[in-house]
Amino acid sequence: MITNNRLDKSFGTIGSSAGVFVFIAGVILTCLYFSAIILVLTGAFVGFTTSSALIDYGKKRVKFSNNLFGFLRIGKWMPLDPSMKIGIRESNQTYRAYGRGNQALDVTQHDFRLILYDSAKKEIMPVKKMKSLDAARIELEIECKRLGLGSI
Repeated sequence: MITNNRLDKSFGTIGSSAGVFVFIAGVILTCLYFSAIILVLTGAFVGFTTSSALIDYGKKRVKFSNNLFGFLRIGKWMPLDPSMKIGIRESNQTYRAYGRGNQALDVTQHDFRLILYDSAKKEIMPVKKMKSLDAARIELEIECKRLGLGSI
């Protein structure tokens, strides 16, 4: 059984919104100008590209993937070693955009992530994203049991 855990939008929330706007404008303008297909492709790339983590419980492997245009998965499967561990890390991401009049617009995302560590406690990749610390602790126990790994 393979689980897909969506992590982030590659260009942030503001970039993704701008990309969707450019995509819609390109679709409308394609009726008039064939060269507007460039807007469609650019908007689809910026607006729909995301990152995710795939977990294959049957074969005990994980994959960090970038989903280009929202559906083309690019990444490499990595087998899980019994010496690997899973831990919780707090994540704060802030995206800044400037509007008219040079006013800054900050969008902050606060969440907790399950991180896969190697035997030397070096961070390998994020596996899952949760909103609260309690939910992250519960998911940590569940994932450790399902994958047969220890926790940090």
